[in-house]
Amino acid sequence: MLRKIRLILASVFFIGITLLFVDFTGLLHHWLGWMAKIQFLPAVLAMNLVVVVALIALTLLFGRIYCSVICPLGVMQDVIARLRRKKNKYAYSKAVSWLRYTMLGVMVVALIAGLGSVVQLLAPYSSFGRIATNLLQPVWQYSNNLLAAVAEHYDSYAFYTTDVWLKSVPTFVIAVATLLIVGFLAWRHGRTYCNTVCPVGTVLGFLSRFSYFKVHFVEDKCRNCSLCSKNCKAACIDFKTHTVDYSRCVTCGNCITQCKFGALEYSHRPALAKTTAGEAAAPVGGEVVDKGKRSFLLASALLSTAAIAQEKKKVDGGLAVIEDKVAPHRVTPITPPGSLSAANMAKRCTGCQLCVSECPNGVLRPATDWLHVMQPVMSYERGYCRPECTRCSDVCPTGAIKPVTRADKSSTQIGHAVWIKKNCVPVTDGVECGNCARHCPAGAIEMVPLNEEDENTPFVPAVDEAKCIGCGACENLCPARPFSAIIVEGHEVHKNI
Repeated sequence: MLRKIRLILASVFFIGITLLFVDFTGLLHHWLGWMAKIQFLPAVLAMNLVVVVALIALTLLFGRIYCSVICPLGVMQDVIARLRRKKNKYAYSKAVSWLRYTMLGVMVVALIAGLGSVVQLLAPYSSFGRIATNLLQPVWQYSNNLLAAVAEHYDSYAFYTTDVWLKSVPTFVIAVATLLIVGFLAWRHGRTYCNTVCPVGTVLGFLSRFSYFKVHFVEDKCRNCSLCSKNCKAACIDFKTHTVDYSRCVTCGNCITQCKFGALEYSHRPALAKTTAGEAAAPVGGEVVDKGKRSFLLASALLSTAAIAQEKKKVDGGLAVIEDKVAPHRVTPITPPGSLSAANMAKRCTGCQLCVSECPNGVLRPATDWLHVMQPVMSYERGYCRPECTRCSDVCPTGAIKPVTRADKSSTQIGHAVWIKKNCVPVTDGVECGNCARHCPAGAIEMVPLNEEDENTPFVPAVDEAKCIGCGACENLCPARPFSAIIVEGHEVHKNI
């Protein structure tokens, strides 16, 4: 019963967070967005003291329930481990403490030094986010497009098609490598990754040593059958010495379920009184242990975790194939409105890809430079950053992109447009254009004569940098191919206009 309750809650969290990453409509965020904000490392980086204190209190009270219920990477490991159809497949092993605390030290140093790439590789929630965004979201999108095609065949437009594209090769490779490494460790050894590499697991493991409720042996009932050790995915139960390494125990309840003699219990302290055959264990005071109460206790602990918490070708008129745009080289990358600065983004972003997966305009994609790899940057080949859209700031759980209103976004200058003469069609082709000026939502572009002394001179764009907000509408809608005649250069620190 206890195990079933944990599995139900873990399934709810795992499915909910997965849907949050694969959803491209933004509808699920209203119901599931809180699941991202109660993840441990994002809450720490966002300085969300309520969530951090709640998770610490939960651990000090019930042990590492967070790792077996709330953490999506932890639950994913359990799913993969179950694919190995072998009974009694684990065994007790000593903790590799030097590796655990070394990885924690690396994480702390990386956070202090602003080495975002290292933090992102070690963050468990972000690792799962990259797997979901790069490997699962395309499957979700293809399924949606198939439904849209079927519905259209029957004159129904309940679904709409969406572009499926590879946003970043390095991030995709990292996501695949993470899945293979973590998956192999889980398939062979259960929670090895959690208890040797994961910094969050190390922190919570240290706290769980002092948890109020723990799994204890009732030694007089134990027959040393080793079933508890053979079914402990954390490899933390030594049946020979009747001890449990609480820093690695994730309070999954598997050992209690598998024990045929009732020799394990989840309680505040172990039973001290000896028992005789056929008698119930009696703690100090002579009261008989009520197994129903123990079941209720662990069930309540599990339930409390829930209480902490919503390629087609494009053609012009069927005549000419429109060449795809190529991303220009930007001296300064563009970070989303609400990120405040490149420094704030590097300090707080864990590269979970939630903002990338949620961006409805195809503007956000992971950076490819190794210093900031996996952190979101903006580019305008597929769309532009519409002033009325604030979805990336709404979904960010770490504070790397702080919430902004539509009014604030329209007055935030994340970059400025720069005209490139050699690409402009009025200059190269001698035709009238003005697309950039017509579609600029800030009114920062006007068409002026290239040569005022020549009455036949073409009109070209002039940018008022004081008005430009860097939204990229001009760059995206410029007809020049493959390189736009007007591009946006980012600002290291955002400005208000």
